[in-house]
Amino acid sequence: MDAIATYGKNISNNPLKNRQDLQAAFLQLTEPLKEHYSKGRARLQLGAAGAGYSAQIAEMEGFSRVFWGMVPFLAGGGETSLWEMCLEGIRNGTNPEHEEYWGAVNDYDQRLVEMAVFGYALAWIPERIWQPLNAQEKHNLYAWLDQINHHPCHDCNWLFFHVLVNVGFRKVGLPYDQEQLERNLNRIDEFYLDDGWYSDGPGGHSDYYVPFALHYYGLLYAKLMEKEDPERADRFKERAAKFAMEFLQWFSPDGSALPYGRSLTYRFAQSAFWCALAYAEVQVLSPGIIKGLVLRNLRWWFGQPIFDSGGLLTVGYAYPNLVMAETYNSPGSPYWALKSFLPLTFPENHPFWQAEEEALPAIPGMTVQKAPHLVICRQEKTGHVAAFNSGHPTSNEHTHTSAKYEKFVYSTAFGFSVPRAEWGLGQGAFDSMLALSEGDNLYRVRRKNEETCIGTNIIYARWMPWMDVCVQTWIIVGLPWHLRIHLVTTERELDAAEGGFALGLGREQETVHILPEGGAAVINAFGASAVLGKYGYSQAELIYPNANTNVLHPRTAIPTLRAHLQTGRHLLIAAVYGETTCREDHSDKSAILENGLQDPFGAIDVTSGEIRIMMPAGEVKIIELDK
Repeated sequence: MDAIATYGKNISNNPLKNRQDLQAAFLQLTEPLKEHYSKGRARLQLGAAGAGYSAQIAEMEGFSRVFWGMVPFLAGGGETSLWEMCLEGIRNGTNPEHEEYWGAVNDYDQRLVEMAVFGYALAWIPERIWQPLNAQEKHNLYAWLDQINHHPCHDCNWLFFHVLVNVGFRKVGLPYDQEQLERNLNRIDEFYLDDGWYSDGPGGHSDYYVPFALHYYGLLYAKLMEKEDPERADRFKERAAKFAMEFLQWFSPDGSALPYGRSLTYRFAQSAFWCALAYAEVQVLSPGIIKGLVLRNLRWWFGQPIFDSGGLLTVGYAYPNLVMAETYNSPGSPYWALKSFLPLTFPENHPFWQAEEEALPAIPGMTVQKAPHLVICRQEKTGHVAAFNSGHPTSNEHTHTSAKYEKFVYSTAFGFSVPRAEWGLGQGAFDSMLALSEGDNLYRVRRKNEETCIGTNIIYARWMPWMDVCVQTWIIVGLPWHLRIHLVTTERELDAAEGGFALGLGREQETVHILPEGGAAVINAFGASAVLGKYGYSQAELIYPNANTNVLHPRTAIPTLRAHLQTGRHLLIAAVYGETTCREDHSDKSAILENGLQDPFGAIDVTSGEIRIMMPAGEVKIIELDK
């Protein structure tokens, strides 16, 4: 198949409707890589940006990540001249006498991560990766991979890397470490929470590493080892079936999924879980629904400007962006997204390919997901999905942890923003956050929580940005409006800034900016974002953050409320609006201008011990401040 001749170099021209289209997409993604292989083919040199490990290791990483798509492509009968280059790279990369040898690994080494896909390849396509090697080459490959059995991995999803390598060894009749394999699988069981959710290690977050790592590897194991280890295979499948009904709610009808957490540069790996679900033959959703989830997500991604001028995937999310990247994101890291090409292993008569695409099934407008600490809200009219976040009791040292895990709400329409630098609201880009400063223009936000509670439509958190400052936060969740309540008890004088949703600013589209009394709003073809101070705020303004802080749009505006707090106890209440656009008619947005930011919340009665709020449906919501 000549993918370039069929669809051209621009992958957005690929309709992604059938198996042939997905095969063509794999070739379109990998054809530009050919000129970037090293002389010995063992490294992929895709750029000059650095990661937290050496350039040589980063280039080995890029080489290996192509295999997440290459293995199913070959397993499904695909052919590409790139494979011979890959085989040459394996021969040289595992040869201690070759100048491009991948080297002896260390404890917690990035190369341990990259070994996993070779284990999967040994198990699934031994005739392509193992049998073509001569005796010495086989010895070299085994010896290099076996290093993983002599070095520890991080106590999280990394434990599956040992598992996949040893499953590969077992499948081709090589010595393998059964004791470590069993020990790691048992330890992974300890990460399981409820309703299909894992934490990514002890005290870890429940984010995309649950679907595109823990469940993905578990389902690979379930398929590869269903005869040898049926009990555990069934357990992985049962957990995945439960998780599917939860994860389904993170997807919008247009194919986009919720931007949340770290490692978002893996982009269309968002749909890898659905591919693995079909691969392991888990019967929980119809083949048509799963097919629709996968192909819509891929089509959405291939419509974004995520490639450079040479057709290479870039680091970033909806556009190239190193500001939001992790320290472990090298130029080759994004090709981990090729995990979503697993359906290429399915034959043409597989139910996945035989089914017609189906839309998302009926999903409630509001659901509680306790394991990840989220309440998911959906708007049927626009397809907007928002995840309201109670927060987490622990934190970590990953880049932009507060922005990626502790904002009050995450959204498919507005994404979220990360700080560009430390000075002021413009560099901080504090959308969906309460930012506090001691008057020095340096702001602190929530990083971890002392206490959290999550209910059907209200969430609570208590957090301490300083040892002598306590913030109690209640959020009454909903779309397009939600209410934020903060009780701030402080022993220091503070400036407070409450940020609404960050609305993207297009290059040429008209944007309306308004500052009515007590509020701020910004409206354009992307949608509308507004905040209204209902209690305790003294002014409103529009913040225009530094470029490239938001994961969806390079330029944004954030409606923001301000307050100055003396020492003591202060109550802050804000109504926050976020609405996306589903059609060319912007009448919904114009209504905001015409009505002057009339929020749906009625009178708010504040006493010393409680807040009584008149809700849109007429009921009274009572918040007990001292309980």
